[in-house]
Amino acid sequence: MSFVPVSSPHFCGNEKRYLQECIESGWVSSEGPFVSRFEAAFADKCDRKHGVAVSSGSAALEVAFSALKIQPGDEVIVPTFTIISCVAPLVRMGAKVVFVDSRPDTWCMDIAQVEAKVTPRTVAILAVHTYGLPVDMNPLIELTEKYGIALIEDAAESIGDHYRGRACGSFGVISTISFYANKHVSSGEGGMVLTNDAELAERCRSLRNLCFQREKRFYHEELGWNYRMSNLQAAMGLAQLEGLSETSRLKRALGTRYQQAFKALSGIQLPVDETEYANNGYWVFGLIFDPDTFPEADQVAKQLKQLDIGTRPFFYPMHLQPVFNEAGLFLHDRFPVSEHLSTQGLYIPSGASMSDEQIQQVCDAVTQVANAGVHSS
Repeated sequence: MSFVPVSSPHFCGNEKRYLQECIESGWVSSEGPFVSRFEAAFADKCDRKHGVAVSSGSAALEVAFSALKIQPGDEVIVPTFTIISCVAPLVRMGAKVVFVDSRPDTWCMDIAQVEAKVTPRTVAILAVHTYGLPVDMNPLIELTEKYGIALIEDAAESIGDHYRGRACGSFGVISTISFYANKHVSSGEGGMVLTNDAELAERCRSLRNLCFQREKRFYHEELGWNYRMSNLQAAMGLAQLEGLSETSRLKRALGTRYQQAFKALSGIQLPVDETEYANNGYWVFGLIFDPDTFPEADQVAKQLKQLDIGTRPFFYPMHLQPVFNEAGLFLHDRFPVSEHLSTQGLYIPSGASMSDEQIQQVCDAVTQVANAGVHSS
């Protein structure tokens, strides 16, 4: 048996041909034609009017927040169970991050907690689709309309997924995407900002490109970043987008197979397969281990590694991050569901390119660890 990585690239079509075209044409920078082609195609896939390609999902979030002109002291409601990219730009901007906990079943932000966190200083809610299952968006849309605040959608983990038949990435005033190597559409690194607002899109384009001006290139009235996507990345992304339907099918099939393999195991919580508003796209397949039956997830990960199975821990909650606590932030925040998910959760190999033999190897290893007994480590 060989080691099964937690994710591996799934190349499904024109990747080599498009990259070769970049090399032969000499267009490898952000000025190449694949960038605008990828932006247009991905925006259309997400039912958006404008796509602005950037260098990463983290860059997409930073550009989006800055494009919305969030000011010091403004409050933004964010799930604490997420990646630090959702919070770091806001902290740097001097905004106040207001956290909500997750639901214990879907692992997405608990929308029932959101309205109580709205104050006169609230300017936005960041909805983050988590591990392939979309957030229940309609109640958040109603809240943002009620209070006149912005809805920002982070759809990095739900590319190709839908909420009540509507594409993830199409919600709110602005959406952000990541094309990291383990995403359903990957450009190695890369991201995109999506919006229907032409003025907002143009502001994003300026911010990603050092705020150069059209008529006076090296004359700057505002600070931006070099967050441009290269033509090489866009070529890869476009080829991946062309294969998204097949990738989504493979991911969904893998999730279904894992559900069947693990449904009889005791003491392990599986992902929600579907809700009344969405199917799980299974960006990753997570497992929650009952602390009365198993050690913490990091110890389970060691057991699985001994069986040649790669894993990744769940997110470490933002309110417990040392870098924030040492700055005096979030010291008294407690969110028990997110803390439990972080301690007891991990995800197993979930790549669309996995072979039947690899999938079976993972199923056998998880079953072996589950049947090994209470705190066998």
